[in-house]
Amino acid sequence: MVGGLLAALGLGFAASAQTVTTNVVDNIGHDRHRHHYGSKLPTEPASPSRFVTSRSSNVMLPLPQEKDAFTFAVFGDRTGGPVEGVSVLADAVRDVNLIEPDLVMTVGDLVNGYNARAAWLEQATEFKSIMEELRCPWFPVAGNHDVYWRGPDRPADEHDGNYEMHFGPLWYAFSHKRCWFIVLYSDESHPVTGEKNFSKPENHVMSEAQFGWLKETLVKARGAEHVFVFLHHPRWTGGSYGDSWDRVHRELVAAGNVTAVFAGHIHRMRYDPKDGIEYVTLATVGGGQSETVPSAGWAHEFHLVTVRKDRIALSAIPVGEVMDVREITGDFAAQCAAQAQSRFAFDGTIAFGSDGAVKRKVQVSYTNLTTHPVELTVTPDSDDARWLFGPDHDHGRLAPGEVWSGAFEVVRPSGAFDAGLRMPVVMLEAHVVGGGRRYVLPERTIEFPVDYQTIPMPPVPAREQVLALDGKSAVLLDPAEVALPQGAFTLETWFRADEYGDRTGLVGKMEMSEYGIFVTGGVPQFSVFLGDAYVVVKSDKPVPVGRWSHVAGVFDGEEVRLYVDGEQVGRKPGTGSRKLNKLPLVLGADVTSAGDATSHFRGQLDATRLTRGAVYTGERFSPARRLTAVPGATVFLSNYDATLGRKLWDEAGRRGVGRYAGKPILVMP
Repeated sequence: MVGGLLAALGLGFAASAQTVTTNVVDNIGHDRHRHHYGSKLPTEPASPSRFVTSRSSNVMLPLPQEKDAFTFAVFGDRTGGPVEGVSVLADAVRDVNLIEPDLVMTVGDLVNGYNARAAWLEQATEFKSIMEELRCPWFPVAGNHDVYWRGPDRPADEHDGNYEMHFGPLWYAFSHKRCWFIVLYSDESHPVTGEKNFSKPENHVMSEAQFGWLKETLVKARGAEHVFVFLHHPRWTGGSYGDSWDRVHRELVAAGNVTAVFAGHIHRMRYDPKDGIEYVTLATVGGGQSETVPSAGWAHEFHLVTVRKDRIALSAIPVGEVMDVREITGDFAAQCAAQAQSRFAFDGTIAFGSDGAVKRKVQVSYTNLTTHPVELTVTPDSDDARWLFGPDHDHGRLAPGEVWSGAFEVVRPSGAFDAGLRMPVVMLEAHVVGGGRRYVLPERTIEFPVDYQTIPMPPVPAREQVLALDGKSAVLLDPAEVALPQGAFTLETWFRADEYGDRTGLVGKMEMSEYGIFVTGGVPQFSVFLGDAYVVVKSDKPVPVGRWSHVAGVFDGEEVRLYVDGEQVGRKPGTGSRKLNKLPLVLGADVTSAGDATSHFRGQLDATRLTRGAVYTGERFSPARRLTAVPGATVFLSNYDATLGRKLWDEAGRRGVGRYAGKPILVMP
């Protein structure tokens, strides 16, 4: 689950970072650790004591080695952002509790600080109260926000004393499972001036007291499989940090078993391996976050480290993305699915005046169908800038079963209906608030109900266009929009394929009923369900990709015929009543029993027409490139030259019809 989240968010570089022991020996005899990507974990052959089956197989399944491993988490900065950042910290605590590592480390800036003692104590208490919800021990690192004093009565050591009284020593170390963890303090006062100022390179010099302690501790940890070091400022990155880290780095390299060093402060992720040591800088868990490129490390995240004897694995997990398996019961998942499909209710339709103007207050309501709270943001919008709305958005929090209601003033000035006309929509962002996290429902865009018959004239096409479909998109015409009586009819369209799939619907509403045209493998096929079975007429050769072709299916009451580019390619007897359904007619795909698009077509459509009666007879005809409506007979016609918002302009007289699935677009042919 975590690996999928990391891949989806582009954080894979950290997830794959590992170290392995090599045979390079340094001057004190310890193996050096070098960063390594992608090597497989060691396995051992299956043995009867560990692997049992009652089946026979030639496959020998290797087993993982039975060696101890453990995990720990590392939190980045909490401070420098809004006060609400503590809620991000709380989310990170919840995430880590689901993973249950052995321990959590921090890399400093625990409190906003830069204040006097009273305010500092209040913030420290808040931070500690959140961290105390962890199911595992946690270990602090001091950062500049934690120790810098602002205000009167400044002590010589600023907040150093307060920190050590309430969080722990400024530097310390501990061992765990054959590993050592060393915490350093990177905001010491200047040894001469006593100043604390991280922006000055001369202040980034480790005191002799701390440096001597570090050397002694590295000697004490000489037998450890791994040594991990933690501090606030990533001094190894140079720049304003100067070059004083070089002597520290030399000591870490000489120790021979320092695997990784972790820091924070810069509020974005960095990975800077050097001399076999993995230098890792974390982003934030609630601190100020610019989100410059979230997928490249400007994000709220924490690191998870898996430790084995000869390697570590590093992963960065976005805060709030760890899912609680036990919370997602069958009933809860079904509720979320139902809520995701829930639609707005409107108190009427938007009608246009004779001059094209609109001014109407529309009431919108939305119901929480779940047994959990639902939070939503509702925003009216349009791709046509001539529409105005008031207010520009609204929020709501609904208790289980509660109905939210809001009102929006919808205004359009008088003016012509041109190719730039788009209809107003309502954008819905909704979250189901579970016990441990927010479950984000897919964002939805829903058109305000419009009385298209009040549009005084059709939009003027700016140019000849066609409907482009990407293999995942379609247009669905509701049954009422394409009501076709029993008897003879003709279904036709022009098409140009980019590719053909194993099962490709072109135009139809087939689900063991009705009619449709398929082009599976490029071979046109027309089917009509008459009586208790389909009558299927199929071409004997495929239509090449990249070529415009016309296909027409005709049922005249006595037979079913298929025409390709005006030539009859097949005919079969067929009589009786058509088996009807209440499903959409889908342009660019087939339809499922639930009324969704499936078996999509990838390419372009043009001049699609459904007509009562047999339009074509005989062996051949010359298909018109641009179709026109047959008065009193055409049920639907679109040459795809204009849209009304997310609806097609129906040249048979219904004006705006259909609803988009995916992202179909009109383009020049």
